[in-house]
Amino acid sequence: MQLTGMLWGSKLLDLVEFPHSEVLGPEASVDEIKELIQKNGEVFIKPVFKGGVGKKGKSGLIGRARNIEEALREKERLYFVTHTVGFHKVKADGVTFEGGVPAKYEVYFSISESTVYRAPTMTITHHGGVDIEELPKDKIAEVPFDPLTGLKSFHVSNALEQLKAPAEIISPLVQNLPRLWDLYNNYGMLLLELNPIRMSGKGGRMVPVACDIKCMFDLDDPAWKRLQLPAHLFASDYSEFEQEINQLRTYQGQSDVFIMNDKGCITAPTFGGGANAMVTELLGDEATISSDFGGNPPYAKMNDISRITFKYWLPQSNILFIIGGKANNTDIYETFRAMADGLKWFFQTHGPIPLFVVVGRGGPNLIQGMGYLRDTLDSLGLPYRFFGHDSAMSEVINYALKVNDWMKNGGKEEIKAKLGIK
Repeated sequence: MQLTGMLWGSKLLDLVEFPHSEVLGPEASVDEIKELIQKNGEVFIKPVFKGGVGKKGKSGLIGRARNIEEALREKERLYFVTHTVGFHKVKADGVTFEGGVPAKYEVYFSISESTVYRAPTMTITHHGGVDIEELPKDKIAEVPFDPLTGLKSFHVSNALEQLKAPAEIISPLVQNLPRLWDLYNNYGMLLLELNPIRMSGKGGRMVPVACDIKCMFDLDDPAWKRLQLPAHLFASDYSEFEQEINQLRTYQGQSDVFIMNDKGCITAPTFGGGANAMVTELLGDEATISSDFGGNPPYAKMNDISRITFKYWLPQSNILFIIGGKANNTDIYETFRAMADGLKWFFQTHGPIPLFVVVGRGGPNLIQGMGYLRDTLDSLGLPYRFFGHDSAMSEVINYALKVNDWMKNGGKEEIKAKLGIK
């Protein structure tokens, strides 16, 4: 679950009194935009995308204006612009107008969980404003710290001195950056990234001003609900499917989805971030949705998710592909029972459809769960193939793709004949 941009990011930064650029939303009047330009000299016009969508600058999706005519022209160009990142295509819903911040220096700063240090880690460089991956390692400082004591001023000071940062920016950053730990720690974040922080010299003294933000939240930590952010922020589009799924967001069990290809033919309810990444990459345009339904969802929630997903995507699908890694805590029996009951509901409500079911999973109560799912599929007359935790996930995905080819080349008709579907 991600949030990017200053429209809502500025509200988060206000919670810890961290300076940020002036921001107007899509509803800003001409007079308000004029006043912002007069005050700052220029404005940047950025499209508002749902969820976390990056690489806008490299795609030419950031406008710049020094007068109201240019600003309105850029607003028209970007208000409903479409942005493609990999297989993910999203449509903007409005723009923000952000006051320009003249600065000699730009700083990159982030706090995230590090699997290397097994601790929260600050990443900082005074060569910000670019993708962090483009910088050589000697220009970046990574500093792990104790989560019990949090990020302290000396962490920032030592890192900047190690990088030989200009002396004039060290003190303002030392005074302000530790506040961001409170934002990260108190509201259930997995990542907090500010890039760039522009070092403004207005008033004669350097002040760090955040000009872009990216946050990633841990849905298993209910602390993010304190922010009272509207659920629609975390949908990648306005599709009815995503909106229905978003209503099910709770701290117990994830419900992250976005549409990959509305003409796809493999519907893959996926469990776990690693599985989601591999499935999304290998299935490509064959997949209807990308999803992560992990986190040990209870029966009722998983059954609701299944009914919604099946209602929207099974009629066009060749394969129902239930896939995930070997779970530690998820009760596979409860998950599979909920999905099997959802499948029975779909057949009872919408009638039988030609479908092949492929399952790859491991975890507690796996055999019991597969037994329940098998009995359901047998009763519905659907063909299936199950793989356990000892099967490589890539091989299971390749098997699903081979079955999909078979379905396209006569397999679907065979299943139709077996089910008596005309």
